[in-house]
Amino acid sequence: MKKQKELTYEEFLKQKEVHIQESGFEVKESELNSMLFDFQKWIVQRALKLGKFGVFADAGLGKTFISLEWAKHVIIHTNKPVIIAAPLAVSMQTIGEGEKFGIEVEKLTLESYPNLQAKIYITNYEQLHKFDLSVFSGVVLDESGIIKNHEGKTKNLIVEMFANTHYKLACSATPSPNDAMELGNHSEFLNVMSRNGMLAMYFIQDTKETAKWRLKKHAKQLFYEWVSSWSVMLSHPRDIGFTAEGYDLPQLNFIESEIETPKREDGTLFNDLAVSATDFNKEIRITLVPRLSEVVKLIKDSDEQFIIWVKQNLEADYLRKEVSEIVEVRGSDSLENKENRLLGFAKNEFRLLLTKSKIASHGLNYQNCHNQVFPSLDFSFENLYQSIKRCHRFGQTHPVNIYLITTDTMQNVITTIKKKQVQFEQMQQQLTKAVNKTMNQEKVIENIKIVKEHKTEKTLLKNGDSFQLIKDVADSSIDSMIFSPPFSSLYTYSDQVQDLSNCLNHDEFYQHFSYMIPDLFRVLKNGRHIGIHLTQLTTGIAKDGYYSIIDFRGEIIRLFQKHGFIFHGEVTIWKNPELAAVRTKNHQLLHKSTKKDCAIVRPGLADYLVIMRKTGVNENPINFNNEGIPFDEWCQIASPVWMDIREGDTITGSRNGRDNDDERHITPTQLEVIKRYLMMYSNPNDLIFSPFAGVGSELFQALKMNRRAYGIELKSSYFDVAVKNCIAAETLSSQGLLFA
Repeated sequence: MKKQKELTYEEFLKQKEVHIQESGFEVKESELNSMLFDFQKWIVQRALKLGKFGVFADAGLGKTFISLEWAKHVIIHTNKPVIIAAPLAVSMQTIGEGEKFGIEVEKLTLESYPNLQAKIYITNYEQLHKFDLSVFSGVVLDESGIIKNHEGKTKNLIVEMFANTHYKLACSATPSPNDAMELGNHSEFLNVMSRNGMLAMYFIQDTKETAKWRLKKHAKQLFYEWVSSWSVMLSHPRDIGFTAEGYDLPQLNFIESEIETPKREDGTLFNDLAVSATDFNKEIRITLVPRLSEVVKLIKDSDEQFIIWVKQNLEADYLRKEVSEIVEVRGSDSLENKENRLLGFAKNEFRLLLTKSKIASHGLNYQNCHNQVFPSLDFSFENLYQSIKRCHRFGQTHPVNIYLITTDTMQNVITTIKKKQVQFEQMQQQLTKAVNKTMNQEKVIENIKIVKEHKTEKTLLKNGDSFQLIKDVADSSIDSMIFSPPFSSLYTYSDQVQDLSNCLNHDEFYQHFSYMIPDLFRVLKNGRHIGIHLTQLTTGIAKDGYYSIIDFRGEIIRLFQKHGFIFHGEVTIWKNPELAAVRTKNHQLLHKSTKKDCAIVRPGLADYLVIMRKTGVNENPINFNNEGIPFDEWCQIASPVWMDIREGDTITGSRNGRDNDDERHITPTQLEVIKRYLMMYSNPNDLIFSPFAGVGSELFQALKMNRRAYGIELKSSYFDVAVKNCIAAETLSSQGLLFA
């Protein structure tokens, strides 16, 4: 078997960068439909070149035309059929749109399936499970927001069914209406990155709510740039640098009517003005008559078309009884009746359409109507936004009127929707800004071999990439080392690709670390030691799908052994499980979990000081000038478990090294741990090295104990604090306060 070429460190860093692999093909602009606008041509070309792409464009920007043109060229390229999956009733509209543009689209049926040709087929999401989808060379998800729920059966089914489809296009105006984390489902469907991989790279678990994840502060820009490398989001052609006549939206008018509800006989002085999601449906029933009376008056006083969006069948029953010309589309209707009525409204066959957002708020074009009524609002911004966009879309010629009928008890519903709207618009702005950057051009990795340096007779501290700077350290020049490396996937300290903490997964972490270990072996004197402070790691349900312990300690030991080191010994450092439970909110550590199911409860995690030794004979005995270590201190150090290490025994001022974008305060190694290691494994005036100096804990303690200190730190803010700590330690040492 031919041995695979090993990557250089620079090549590895380049590979480590998150970038998108092009798996498609190029099409010249002249080969595209001339009816496409310039911005639409650009999207089609980009999507075809990447092979897998997300089109997150606002309603009316031509997602249907874009997807049809994309599908047409995939068919030309592969000579195989392409399938479009769409919401109910959208299929017939898409077929009609195809006719306008000269693109044939056929509805997929059980009868037509055995005789598939190289053409575009369309079906509803509800019908996908009936077909073997492996025969299609490409797939288009129309209104792909359907996969936003990562635990949903629909999302899991769609991802699984199209896992091996080569060409994929996802189209939605609201790919992640509630949270940026929902974009992970699109990434997973498009085979860009798994949702869990995305979480590991860009998100951090909120310790206040263990089920919640949020973007790492320093990763926000990188995240949006990453998303924009495999998708495009726009609300107008100008968002991506194009102009297009006819793409200015008409005025959108919100007409709110708040109804004051009667005093409840529940013993309270005032009605609850912030109804909860739990009591929402109850509140709808209580306030039904006054709300719907307003609706009846509104639609009877007009001869224009209206869409009436209700939440409960009870509301629909009342309105149909009061207004006979209303045509309802209900969830219990047959698929055929739903489709016929929804399309009938688009054809002006009747004036009043009554339905629910979950039935008709996605994909349909109702520019023929410019009036909508919401007799009740729920907490879903997406439902409201998508419903409004059925009418308020490019191509609409009238101002669109949105009548919102609320009650005084539903103020928090409006507040919640407005909050989600702000979040969505911020995400939209971030993505449209990012897409204007050239994401797929080759990036030049910044050379940060060395930035700053602090040097005295006893201290050498460098600010830069230790993986590169260690090359300058002479062979067999280091007497001892002690450091706490980044713990894989636990904390991420910066967005620099050189940062060992900034890895996609554990495998990448170990691969990255492996570039340093041979040099650690090279620069260490024969028979001398490395002390590595670390802990075990845990998995979680949200990211990994299960609770478990990762043997990080064992993996580090084996990694060092692979490169020639000997496992010399280890110390277990006791940590208080109660404090860990309070700090992490981990239900596996909480006492109350024993009342629910002890099967999920685990012991707390200790810290470890793992000691590795370089092969060969130590030529300079460590014996404190033949005095050795006092017996009582030796007994303390030699104990396999250190029960007396105070977690707060850390270097002062460590929090000053925190940048504004850092997620957590740094957690330096306890000074007593460093002291005991250096007492056992170094002599006075020995050169102590730390390739991950942080804020200088190891260097500080070494200098206090009359050793020399050599450290390298990548993060500039940590380096600055480390310099101050080293200066302070040299001052203490010169005053004879060696163990102060």
